[in-house]
Amino acid sequence: MAKKKSKFMCSSCGYEAAKWMGRCPGCGEWNTMNEEVEVISKGPRGAFQHSTTATKATPIIHVEVQEETRIATEMNEFNRVLGGGIVPGSLVLIGGDPGIGKSTLLLQVSALLSNQGKRVLYISGEESVRQTKLRAERLGVHTPELYIYSETNLEFLNQTIDEVQPKFVIVDSIQTVHHPEVTSAPGSVSQVRECTAELMRIAKTKNIAIFLVGHVTKEGQIAGPRILEHMVDTVLYFEGERHHNHRILRSQKNRFGSTNEIAIFEMLHGGLKEVLNPSELFLQERSQGAPGSTIVASMEGTRPILVEIQSLVTPTSFNYPKRMATGVDQNRVQLLMAVLEKRMGMMLQAQDAYIKVAGGVKLDEPAIDLAVLTSIVSSFKDQTVRPTDCFIGEVGLTGEVRRVSRIEQRVQEAAKLGFKRAFIPASNIGGWEFPPDIQVVGVETISDALRESFQNL
Repeated sequence: MAKKKSKFMCSSCGYEAAKWMGRCPGCGEWNTMNEEVEVISKGPRGAFQHSTTATKATPIIHVEVQEETRIATEMNEFNRVLGGGIVPGSLVLIGGDPGIGKSTLLLQVSALLSNQGKRVLYISGEESVRQTKLRAERLGVHTPELYIYSETNLEFLNQTIDEVQPKFVIVDSIQTVHHPEVTSAPGSVSQVRECTAELMRIAKTKNIAIFLVGHVTKEGQIAGPRILEHMVDTVLYFEGERHHNHRILRSQKNRFGSTNEIAIFEMLHGGLKEVLNPSELFLQERSQGAPGSTIVASMEGTRPILVEIQSLVTPTSFNYPKRMATGVDQNRVQLLMAVLEKRMGMMLQAQDAYIKVAGGVKLDEPAIDLAVLTSIVSSFKDQTVRPTDCFIGEVGLTGEVRRVSRIEQRVQEAAKLGFKRAFIPASNIGGWEFPPDIQVVGVETISDALRESFQNL
């Protein structure tokens, strides 16, 4: 007979405690410890049952492997994020803000797969079958191989999968599914963990690719225990701003491909449309000859993307100057401003600084340092850089410009979009051929870069 045991779990990070506490010791959040009744069964339960027979260790040279078979959709950007296509038997988690378009994206992917003759089961725990049908009609989805099912009981979901025998399953969302043997409420830490484990067992044993939609917290992280992201094969984040039409699908974890790969879509009335040339999208509204505007070639996964960095440096009216950054790390901006003060003698203590990456893109690689620094100087000195200049390089604390990776791809992307001059680290010159229609300028320090960029500095 099963025993019942009460425990307290943090709804933010999954920390377990025997008694209630006002503040979670794991993540430091307040009022997140909720009481849950744990049912301890004598038999094993979960994603993987204990094996009755012992297995033997095998030398790695005797293990036979073959490349994963992938099923490509007609949505090339979606295939790029997954590493080339959908791997059968994989478990993919997609998170994003409410209303950002997660259900729309997966419904379009379901339609593309079903049009190829692949049977798809779309399970909705938040909408009725009629609501899902109305969404499908708006997107122009009409295919007999797409099955719609509205249910939250995991046992009924398993039975339906056995009856329909699909190749792909979409669960929208994992927070609404509940395991009948777990007594806690749907969406709790225990429910999310157990339901994900059971769906992982279904995916691996039946060779079905399963997509899970996950809610996010106010910090932008996927709600539920952190182990949820460790259990799945791929973690994707669907990002975007409500005031912009484009959406970004970013890969945070991928066991079958590169991480930090992105795909860009444009939200239209009829659904999501792929953006095949993201650099052109981010630069189409750029104002020519404006102080504080620079261009950087940033690597997003395996693809270089040219984006605009804007800066506004203005005298402050407060005792402490204000520093704001959107799309880049604010601490990194403060570090670069300190380098300018120390190495170039620019007095920025009495200046407010606002830095933004145009288009709502988030850049986190060090190769954007030189572009951010040049943008700050351009606004501070009220001097413009050439609109056909591109800046690539990491800046050190002593003012040196350090080597970056994949410089050839970055410069080729800049040349393809019509840029005439690229500032790169001097250590990156050599070992590769420059494109014929762009001038490559190697700089060793920030003073060299600024001297070449501005006439009267």
